[in-house]
Amino acid sequence: MEPPPESRAGSRTDNRSDIRGFLTSRRARLAPERVGLPTSRRRRVPGLRREEVAALAGVSTEWYTRLERGHIGGVSEEVLEAVARALLLDEDERTYLLDLARAARPAGRAGRRRRNDVEIPSSVQWMVDSMTMAPAFVRNGRLDLVASNALCRALYSPMFDSDTTAERGFANFPRYFFLDPGSSRFFVDWEEGAKATVAVLRAEAGREPHDRALRELVGELSTLSPEFRTMWASHDVRIHHEGVKRLDHPEVGRLELTFRSLNLPLAQRAVHDLTVYAAEPGTPSEDRLKVLASWAAPRTSATEPLRPPR
Repeated sequence: MEPPPESRAGSRTDNRSDIRGFLTSRRARLAPERVGLPTSRRRRVPGLRREEVAALAGVSTEWYTRLERGHIGGVSEEVLEAVARALLLDEDERTYLLDLARAARPAGRAGRRRRNDVEIPSSVQWMVDSMTMAPAFVRNGRLDLVASNALCRALYSPMFDSDTTAERGFANFPRYFFLDPGSSRFFVDWEEGAKATVAVLRAEAGREPHDRALRELVGELSTLSPEFRTMWASHDVRIHHEGVKRLDHPEVGRLELTFRSLNLPLAQRAVHDLTVYAAEPGTPSEDRLKVLASWAAPRTSATEPLRPPR
C-alpha cells in the first residue's frame, strides 16, 4: 500500500515518492514495440527498462535513474519534456510531471499557490442559480461542492443526503464514492467514475502538495477504502474533465448526461472548476431532467437536498 503524501522537515512536503511512483508506473505500462524497440522474451518485468527510457530521452542511464528516484527539483523543463515524449505521456500526464517538478523546487515550495479555502462570491452562486435547466456546481481541488444550483441538488440528492455529507456539512465526491455503499447503485459506471475521481485528486496533489486538507482526505480514504488505495497507487491523473455521466436516480430513473468542467478563477489565487450537465434534446433523459427541474423550481436553499412533492 502506498502511503498518502506526507509532510517532512516541518511544513515542507517531500514529493519524491510521488515522482518515483509516477515515473515507474508510466515506464511499466509502456510496451517496447510501442516505441519501436524489439521485444525480448528475457524481460523480467513489464514495460521498458530504465536504460531504454534514458536512450529515448537522450540522457544517461545514471541521470534518468536519479530522476526516477525523485531527484527532479533542478531538472530543466526541456529535459522533462524529453522524458514525457519518451514515456508517451498524454497532455494531463505531462502537466502533472511538470507540476511535480515545480513543487520539488525551493521556489515552488514557497511560491504562489492555488487556494481551495476561499469564500465563493455571491455572484458565482447567482450564476449557477440562473441555470434552471442545467445541473451546475462549483468544486474546489479536493472535489468539495462549494456552490450548486437547485437542479444539481435534485440530481445529486443521494449524495446530499449521504452521511458523508451530513458529517461535515458539505458534499465531497471522493468521500461519497468510496465511503457510502449507495454510490455504487447511484453511479451506473461506478468504477469508471471512481477512477476518474481519484485521477483528478492525484492531479491536484501534484499541483498542491502543501494542501494539508487534501493530504488528510487522501489519508482518510486510503485507510478506510481498499478500492481507493488500489486506484491511488496506479498514479493515473486527469486534469481536463468532461464526458458522459450515467446515473440511476431513485426518483426519476436512468439519466444519461454530458458534462464539461471549466476553470473558474477566483480571488486570492483560487482556481475552482465550474461543471455543467446537459441532456441530449429529445431523449428520455431530457424528459426526466425536466421532471427534476419542475421539482427544483420552487426551492431556493443553496444547501438543502431536493425532493419531489409528496
